[in-house]
Amino acid sequence: MTPLDLAGYLIAGLMTAVAVWRMPAALWGDEEDKRRRALWGCYAGFAAALWTKTRVVRIGLNDSPVTDLSVLIKHYTATVAILAILSYIVAIYGQYPDAGDIPRHVRFARTIQQVAAKASVATLVLLTVLFFTVVDRSVPSDRFVSDHAGQWGATLYMSVFYVYLGAASAVCAYQWALATAGARLRHLRVGLGMMTFAMFIGVGYTVSRTLFLWVSVIDRPSPAFALEFDEVTEAAQIVLFAFFAVGASIPALSKGGRRAKLWRAQSRLHALWYELMTAFPDQPFEPPRSLRRELTRFDTPADLRIDRWAADIADAVEKLRHYVPDCLLPAAEAAAAADTPDPAKSGPLADAYWIKAALAARNAGAPAGPAGAVGTQHATDQDGEVAWLVQVAAAYRTITDERARRILVSLTDLEKTA
Repeated sequence: MTPLDLAGYLIAGLMTAVAVWRMPAALWGDEEDKRRRALWGCYAGFAAALWTKTRVVRIGLNDSPVTDLSVLIKHYTATVAILAILSYIVAIYGQYPDAGDIPRHVRFARTIQQVAAKASVATLVLLTVLFFTVVDRSVPSDRFVSDHAGQWGATLYMSVFYVYLGAASAVCAYQWALATAGARLRHLRVGLGMMTFAMFIGVGYTVSRTLFLWVSVIDRPSPAFALEFDEVTEAAQIVLFAFFAVGASIPALSKGGRRAKLWRAQSRLHALWYELMTAFPDQPFEPPRSLRRELTRFDTPADLRIDRWAADIADAVEKLRHYVPDCLLPAAEAAAAADTPDPAKSGPLADAYWIKAALAARNAGAPAGPAGAVGTQHATDQDGEVAWLVQVAAAYRTITDERARRILVSLTDLEKTA
């Protein structure tokens, strides 16, 4: 196996990994993710095309009853992938209010929208007809371009595909270059810059190979030169896909970090939320489920689910106020102060004691009455509220049922004394 063959396997594996990684968000994510479904289709299509270029798959398909079948499958899947990426370009850059002057890049994207599907269908039809009529497939090939250098049928066939591929690469390079210039976030600018660079390589790849094939028709090169040229341009294409895969993944990695943070918050909040929602089953939109099932849900974005959980907890606390007296709050604060002298820890612990004791009183059959006192709001925004609730949930797990009952007993004794 040559280093080029090994690189082919690695890049096919990389593109497949990106396609698998982005599949859940593309298929079951929020509206923003769904707009990028076309980009995921591009990953999947190019992953399939790249696997047909690997040595084992290539030789196996080329030696099948349909000679050089890997070439046709590769071009079919690549054409579909190109259509997907053009659809992504339109979805992202073709949106603009109808009022006012429409920017040039938006007009360009809308023009692409009108011709992309028709051009893709025409390309597929032409490739199929030319492959089975004018391409010399009497002997299976290993390197299609170098093995067919100087043959006008194969040159015409490849030219059709290269025109389509080169035009799409130029469109993407243009749109992503503009987007790179206007990007404010560093990770977005780096990612778009790498994708733009990849598309410029794509333009050079298609132009150089098209010129090579037509010059070879006029002056057939030696087999050694043709093979060397094929391998050099093939290496350039591997670099292209490496930049494209990594560049497209960089913006998603920043989102992945936020999603990981949200998943951690979910895992820490789940026990508290689940216990409160079990006590008040009419509170949540859906019945509470296990942590594993909640973390593997894709029908609701993680940030929206966390916001709902925070609201559910706040509403449950408001309901619990009607089952406890005002004196529970100072008793919970005193219990927290007795457990830890650190004010940063005693605040969440006091809230946890209050919730645990109030829930115990409600479950023990305490009658509903006027709303009792509760701790003050500790956050000024949603992120701050979630961060505070995570601390409360962590403290809640350390409080035993017996400790909560002792607080309630102390309140009863205090009322009798009064």
